[in-house]
Amino acid sequence: MSNRISPFSPLDISSPSPFQPQSFDDPAKAVDALTELYDRNTAFLIDSFTKLAKGVPITARYRAFYPQVSIETTSFGHVDSRLSYGHVTAPGVYTTTITRPQLFRHYLKEQLALLMRSHNVPVVVSESTTPIPLHFAFGEGAHVEASAAAFDDIPLRDLFDTPDLNTTDDEIANGEYIPPPGQPSPLAPFTAQRIDYSLARLAHYTATSASHFQNFVLFTNYQFYIDEFGNWARDLMAKGGGDGYTAFVEPGNIVTLAGSSQPEAGASPPRLPQMPAYHLKKKGHAGITMINIGVGPSNAKTITDHVAVLRPHAWLMLGHCAGLRNSQRLGDYVLAHAYMREDHVLDDDLPVWVPIPALAEVQVALEAAVAEITGYEGFELKRIMRTGTVGTIDNRNWELRDQAGPVKRLSQARAVALDMESATIAANGFRFRVPYGTLLCVSDKPLHGELKLPGMATAFYRTQVNQHLQIGIRAIQKLAAMPPEALHSRKLRSFFETAFQ
Repeated sequence: MSNRISPFSPLDISSPSPFQPQSFDDPAKAVDALTELYDRNTAFLIDSFTKLAKGVPITARYRAFYPQVSIETTSFGHVDSRLSYGHVTAPGVYTTTITRPQLFRHYLKEQLALLMRSHNVPVVVSESTTPIPLHFAFGEGAHVEASAAAFDDIPLRDLFDTPDLNTTDDEIANGEYIPPPGQPSPLAPFTAQRIDYSLARLAHYTATSASHFQNFVLFTNYQFYIDEFGNWARDLMAKGGGDGYTAFVEPGNIVTLAGSSQPEAGASPPRLPQMPAYHLKKKGHAGITMINIGVGPSNAKTITDHVAVLRPHAWLMLGHCAGLRNSQRLGDYVLAHAYMREDHVLDDDLPVWVPIPALAEVQVALEAAVAEITGYEGFELKRIMRTGTVGTIDNRNWELRDQAGPVKRLSQARAVALDMESATIAANGFRFRVPYGTLLCVSDKPLHGELKLPGMATAFYRTQVNQHLQIGIRAIQKLAAMPPEALHSRKLRSFFETAFQ
C-alpha cells in the first residue's frame, strides 16, 4: 500500500520545536549554542527523510531553519581603526545565518570575540527564517537523489526544502546588497546557504572534505608542482612531521599522520577529480593546502569562488608563464605587482576598471622567500626575478592573433609575463577580501622564438619546479607567522563592509 498522498493536498509544516533566542557575552558559549541548534535541526531533516524513505506515511512538509547570530549597536563610538574587520561602522542590527558551526568554530569564536570587544555588546543566537535545504543537511558526500528513488509519486521538493539558487549569490561580497527597509544589515560576506553550496562543490571538485582545507592555499596550473608537494609532504610525515605539521591528506581523504609512511584512512577515488587538492595540516587549520586548478581562468574563478567561503588567510599562485621580454631567460621568476585582466570571467562581478593592488605584506614575503631559497640578494636578485605586470588572457593561442591585437595591449601595459590564471585568482582574492599574490616561472618566450620542446621541457621541469615550490612554501610560512590582523589588509575593504573577516 502506497504511503503517498495527492501532491495537491494541503500539508501542514512539521518543524522542530521553536528555539528561544539566547544572549551571550562569551563567544565560545555562543558557538556551542549555534552548534547545538544546527545539529538539532539537521538531525530533524535527516531523520524525517530516512523514515519516509522506509515507507512511513507522509503527513506534512518537513522544514527546519539555519541558526543565526546577531548584534545590535546604538552608538557611532570609535573603534580600533587599525583592524580591517571585527567591527561595524554605524548603529543598527546586524545578522548572518550560520552553517557547519563545528567546522567554522575557531573562525566564529574569533569574529564574535572581536565584535564583543569592539562594541561591548552581547551576541544573540536564534533561529533564522532561512530553511536548510535537505541536500545540505546531509552534508558532504550525501546521495540524496539516489535515496529519493522511494519518492516516485511525489516530488521531493514538495516535502523538503531544496537549494534555492535564486537567493544563493554573491551580492553581499560584491557590495551590491541593500537591506530592505527595517531589515538587518549583513554581518558576514556569505550566507549559510551560499557557504553550503560551496562546501558541496569543493568536495566534488577536489575529492577532499572541506574540513581538511588549511588557511594558506597554493594554486598551481601544473601537476608537476603537485607531485613535488606530495613527495615533500610524505617525506615530512615519515620523518615525524616537524614544524607542527600533523597530517597529509590526498584526494579520497587519504590521511597519512605524522610519524607514519602509510595512510591511516581513506581510499583513492576511481579517477582524479577536476581540481585535486592536497592538505598539509596543522592545528587550527594553519597548514598548507595545494590545488592543481588546471589551465584557464574559468577553473581559477570556480575554485576561488568556493575556497573563499572558508575564509583563508592568504592564497598564492605558483605556475608557469610566457616571458614577454627578450632579457628574460627560461626559469626566471616573475613577481606580479599589477595585473592586466583579459580573462573576462569576472567582468560581471568586478569590472576591469577596478584596480587590483599589490599587497605589501605578500610581496615582501614572496621576495624574501625567493632570496632565501635561491641565495641571491639585493641587486643580484634581479638576475633571476622581475617585478612587473602579469597579463591573464582567456585565449590559449593568443600568439596566433594579429600582432596588433593582444601583443600591442601587452606592450602598452608594460607586461612582463602572460598566463591564464593569475589575474583571476588575484581579482577574486580582492573581491572576497582574501590576501593574494603571484610568483610565476618563465617556461617559454613565444614572442622571441623560444618554445618548449619535449626535451627542453623535461629538463626545465626537473630543475626548476622543486625550487619554485620551496619558494612558495617559504613564503606561506612567512605569512603564517604574521598576526591575522596584520595580514588582512584594509586595502581590501570597501566603504560598507561586513564585520566578519
